[in-house]
Amino acid sequence: MSVARGWPVSETVADRIRALREQLSDWSYRYYVLDEPAVPDAEYDRWFRELQDLEQAHPDLISPDSPTQRVGDRPLDGFAEVAHDIPMLSLDNAFSDDELIAFDRRVCERLGGDGLTLTYVAEPKLDGLAVSLLYRQGVFLRAATRGDGSTGEDITANIRTLKSVPLRLRGDAPELLPELLEVRGEVVMPHAGFEALNERQRQAGLKLFANPRNAAAGSLRQLDARITATRPLEFYAYSIARCEGVELPPSHFDGLQWLRTLGLRVNSLVARCEGVSALLAFYQSLQQQRAGLGYDIDGVVYKVDSLAQQQQLGFVSRAPRWAIAHKFPAQEEITELWDVEWQVGRTGALTPVARLEPVFVGGVTVSNATLHNMDEIQRLDLHIGDAVVVHRAGDVIPKVSAVLAERRPASAQPVVMPSHCPVCGSEVFRAEGEAVARCTGGLICAAQQKEAVRHFASRRAMDIEGLGERLVDVLVDQKLVASVADLYRLETDQLAGLERMGEKSAANVLAAIEASKQVGLPRFLFALGIREVGEATALALAN
Repeated sequence: MSVARGWPVSETVADRIRALREQLSDWSYRYYVLDEPAVPDAEYDRWFRELQDLEQAHPDLISPDSPTQRVGDRPLDGFAEVAHDIPMLSLDNAFSDDELIAFDRRVCERLGGDGLTLTYVAEPKLDGLAVSLLYRQGVFLRAATRGDGSTGEDITANIRTLKSVPLRLRGDAPELLPELLEVRGEVVMPHAGFEALNERQRQAGLKLFANPRNAAAGSLRQLDARITATRPLEFYAYSIARCEGVELPPSHFDGLQWLRTLGLRVNSLVARCEGVSALLAFYQSLQQQRAGLGYDIDGVVYKVDSLAQQQQLGFVSRAPRWAIAHKFPAQEEITELWDVEWQVGRTGALTPVARLEPVFVGGVTVSNATLHNMDEIQRLDLHIGDAVVVHRAGDVIPKVSAVLAERRPASAQPVVMPSHCPVCGSEVFRAEGEAVARCTGGLICAAQQKEAVRHFASRRAMDIEGLGERLVDVLVDQKLVASVADLYRLETDQLAGLERMGEKSAANVLAAIEASKQVGLPRFLFALGIREVGEATALALAN
């Protein structure tokens, strides 16, 4: 039996199942109803899968109120309830290629085709809020949230403010429009809009949103639709739940294209795929594009394309048999903060770095994460020994995004800014009004010496090829270089005598140093690393 991270296993299976249900229900309420997520999705998924495994092994302990028998949670009291004529079901998840291959095998077996190559539709799994839109005779009538899958919240007034939701469907003739059309889709908040919204919240002294999904949900649950109208929300249609009065296209993909002709937005990355190998290729491609999409996705959804085959496959209690969500490696995980170390930069700035219990997040093992500055540490109320949420998106440097204060051990210690430089021992000074504290050692500080030389030799500055990070460390540590001027006094025998450096390598480095004398004045000024003098300022000064 798997064990959810950091939590004890109850003495009996029944006790463990009860504890899992209670915790999952609480997390679900905080996530869906209060818009205050308590743990990363990956943590919720682990607990949910443990509960699924236990209930599968002990079916006599399954109860109707288990989270495995429902989709979401009850609607907010502030909105009218909407009963879904067709339930808004959830999806089963695949967390590995093998689980996806097993899904494809099950689908083919149920359709009676051993070795069958099925046509699927692959779609980005948008990380927003699922909604249902109802149109009657082409006119927008009502919108509702998923809620618990059977009953949602009436958010019609708020959805009407979204420009990506047509108030009237497009069509050359009214008689060609469906008498009734129910479309399901996702409301998301793009990254740029999210950052702008949080900046407005910050300037107004209001609470910041945790992530774009949280911001989208909070925006749609405003009782005053005028507030929703100020929020940068976008809708993407992903399925047709009901259609009366016209004949639907025979496939899911063609149905999505039809929705486009009616004026509804469909994600541009949706694609038909032949067989499971094409699904895996789509997954890998989308994972590489993920960081640059401009909105959050957490995986890929695969659906059998043929509506006739979908009907033949049918449903289980909470999910269709003909669809599955293939989740990306978690971008957020929980781990323990072991220590905070302070790195000294080129200008003497001290940057705190979290040393973490190694954890797999965003496709890599993370043991270090940025903390930015002391203000961020105080905002997080960070203590050594805390359970922390680590976030990593694409190639972005991992960061500590939240602290789980309720898990703080009694031995936890607050993080304190050092009074003296950890490298040279000079006094640390923080100017009034500045977020950054700095070592006052200047170029007597070996850390500042190294960073100054690295910046000077960098491609956009003096472009000294061969003078990499390791060689700079050795030159400073062996007292051969204390400032950038010392680079031009180096001799062949000094370099050739260093570890992993021969006469040819030494000659190449010296030739690159000599060639750097020919760069223009703007790049030289930039290379000096004067505070507040970037490339644009250096060019202006040179002119």
